[in-house]
Amino acid sequence: MDQRTSISPEWSTTAREGMVKSASAYADLQQHRSEGVHRKPSPVSTYVPQPDYLEGDEEDDLIKPKKLVNPVKASKSHQELHRELMSSCKRGSGTSVEAKPELQRVLESRKRDQLIKQRKREEEACKKVSPLEAELLKRHQKLDELDKQQEKEQEENLKAPEFVKVKENLRRTSFHSKEEKEV
Repeated sequence: MDQRTSISPEWSTTAREGMVKSASAYADLQQHRSEGVHRKPSPVSTYVPQPDYLEGDEEDDLIKPKKLVNPVKASKSHQELHRELMSSCKRGSGTSVEAKPELQRVLESRKRDQLIKQRKREEEACKKVSPLEAELLKRHQKLDELDKQQEKEQEENLKAPEFVKVKENLRRTSFHSKEEKEV
């Protein structure tokens, strides 16, 4: 059965008039809202209580969320890097445009460190000497020391007064003569 047939004609006209009135009231309400913010509050709003959830009292009772700790920012290396960047910024080097980015500078410093380590290893490899070379070095050092001692003695002899030189020559000749006598 259709609803139109079951409704009496008297009631349908009153319902239609009510709907037209409510539609025009809705249109009026929309028109007032679009006119602007500076309108008078409607008399109905004074009778309607404000909702409870707009009050700020409940915000104190709620548990406020805490910000999670970022594990990257909590690491010591990140903190040291941040401290270094802040100090370089305070010095004024951060204000100028850097020629190289930070990652490139770090990469170059690591390469430099690796080259230094490699050179040290090469020098240590050269320093490792076979036993024969070690013995030859010892003999060479001993000969150098003896040469230096002889040079010092000759310099001392040159600096000594002449009567000391004559006396030494006499001693030498006297020893030679005794040896010659024994032979």
